[in-house]
Amino acid sequence: MRAVLQRVSRAAVRVEDHVVAEIGRGLVVLVGVEKGDTGEDAAYMAAKASLLRIFDDETGRMNLSVKDTGGEVLCVSQFTLLADARKGRRPSFDGAEEPGRARALYRDVVEGIRKEGVVVKEGVFGGHMKIELVNDGPVTIVLDSKKTF
Repeated sequence: MRAVLQRVSRAAVRVEDHVVAEIGRGLVVLVGVEKGDTGEDAAYMAAKASLLRIFDDETGRMNLSVKDTGGEVLCVSQFTLLADARKGRRPSFDGAEEPGRARALYRDVVEGIRKEGVVVKEGVFGGHMKIELVNDGPVTIVLDSKKTF
């Protein structure tokens, strides 16, 4: 499973010019589910998204998590994170999990973040979305559950 975490001052998801979700200060978490991913991968991503210390404390040092700050998470499924663009000019998405299984594991990530006590808002799984965000820092972290040590 891959995820991109972006620390934001605000973010929103639009579908057909309608805002379906928006947050203030917090994280945008883009999640790509890979073939072979399990509930362990989802639990890893949920814990990292909730508890990774990438927000500034009172001294300006990255020492607080989104949970610590009371921030929100905007979670969006994004299978294109699994793109393999090593050959040719068109990326392959063969590594992405089939939609039914991907949706279930994506839901596990969302529910895992919620269990940490963090407010989570979501995009539309499989939908064509427009993501608006103001990246704060900028701070962008790329996670891969297969590269845990």
